[in-house]
Amino acid sequence: MSTSATVHGGTRHHILSVLVENKAGVLARVASLFSRRGYNIFSLAVAPTDDERFSRLTIVVDVESAPLEQIIRQLDKLVNVVRISELAPEAAIERELLLATVRAEGPARVEVATLVAIFQGSVIDVGPDQVTVAVTGTPEALDSAEDLLRPFGIVELQRTGRVALPRLGARRRLTPVADRSA
Repeated sequence: MSTSATVHGGTRHHILSVLVENKAGVLARVASLFSRRGYNIFSLAVAPTDDERFSRLTIVVDVESAPLEQIIRQLDKLVNVVRISELAPEAAIERELLLATVRAEGPARVEVATLVAIFQGSVIDVGPDQVTVAVTGTPEALDSAEDLLRPFGIVELQRTGRVALPRLGARRRLTPVADRSA
């Protein structure tokens, strides 16, 4: 089993890409499994795939709360799980979205817009004394953007959690569980 993990805030994480049947209640069953077993989900994103029969869950798990092998074995027992892949950090592309409303009056408005542009983000809404910005990037880049926006005064902040796909041409690291897609 793989021992590679990303470190975020001092905690070790693994990225699991879980292909599931696109049926009502599947997400609830996955969340219930994590809750019952006391596993910590650091980030969870769900979206349909190009095949309407399936959805992909990108789950970033805290390996401090349970061994990765145990988490995978429990997920594999769920009937609607088709395939589980671990995405090694060096072989994956990860992105996250940050939306933040920031205080920005007068000259601060230009400073915020310039700062956000450095992170290839944009100002998406403007009020008399606040702006809402959007930045996408790696979790580490968003941590940096958030830290730099904080002195202006963050009014509201929302981050989506990670989504990830294997890098093109990189070897995929698959966990040793059955692939039930056949």
